[in-house]
Amino acid sequence: MADTYKFRIDHHGGLVRPPEVLAAREKHAAGELGAAELREVERLAVVDAVALQRKLRLSVVTDGEYRRADFRSAVLDAVSGFRRTGGTVDGMERWVADGDPEALRPLVADDTVELAGLTVIAAKATLPAPSYLAAQCFEAGTGPASARELGEALAAIVREEIEQLVARGIRYVQLTNPDYARDLDAAADAGRTALSFEDALAVDALAVGLASKPDDVRIGLCPAWTAPAEVDRTAAERLYAAVPVDRWILPYTTGSAGETALLAGVPVERDVCLGIVDATVPGLEDIDAIMARMDVVADLKDIEDVAVSPDRSFSSVAGAAALTADQQRRKLIHVETVARMCWGNEL
Repeated sequence: MADTYKFRIDHHGGLVRPPEVLAAREKHAAGELGAAELREVERLAVVDAVALQRKLRLSVVTDGEYRRADFRSAVLDAVSGFRRTGGTVDGMERWVADGDPEALRPLVADDTVELAGLTVIAAKATLPAPSYLAAQCFEAGTGPASARELGEALAAIVREEIEQLVARGIRYVQLTNPDYARDLDAAADAGRTALSFEDALAVDALAVGLASKPDDVRIGLCPAWTAPAEVDRTAAERLYAAVPVDRWILPYTTGSAGETALLAGVPVERDVCLGIVDATVPGLEDIDAIMARMDVVADLKDIEDVAVSPDRSFSSVAGAAALTADQQRRKLIHVETVARMCWGNEL
């Protein structure tokens, strides 16, 4: 399936937050800056981010997730039924569900449509997968009766948001659940603590299972930021078959056996976006080594159904980026260079 709507020079959405945004958010949290003033600081930063992405000739733009504390915040900031615990999980503030989730406002649709008004390049919306939030936020004895029930409620909210995004002209949506890496690991301990693999698949399938959508809409899912050393091929086949997304967004920074197995398992009718540079390491990867890996990709997959990107967000948590803004820019230029070497100007 040659993809007419390629979005070939991609990234995961989160960008290094500018110092002025971080400072404004701190002042707002301390009651020293109003909501309108914070919004204006963020808006101006988004305008600059769009200008940077256009200058780098990316094929998608995001708002850098500048308005979010972390990549889950699109949901947690806009949906009732959650509370902070004061603890942390995966380096982020831990929230638990203590009621039935209900969307209080659009999750990202308003922001993404505003973003789309700044550029003719496709605006990309990024959301946490509902399975990820359900596994993280379920706590027995409070809120929904099970993690599956919580996940299904969140999936309905996310599906409605995707439908709203599509109706308002947004053509590319990415969901992320890095926890699938454990399910795909042949050496990992079996089972999950809150949400089983099968339940996670059902939840995410519900979220992306739109009754219909335009041919030029792409819904992607990132199931891992790092590939396991040995992939459970049965689990990978189950994942790819159960969740009906258009694009699988996979790590491919080393060409390891695990990365190659994840790529090889993607069904022929789906396209892939490969994370060819490491968003956590400042140094630039050897371009010849990347192109050698892309030769392997061409043997496994129709190269017309492939896109390239960094392997993960540059800043999944505000203020916790591994790279500087300039290092980030250089990484994005590296991705663009590889895309030009692979596809010329047919982007």
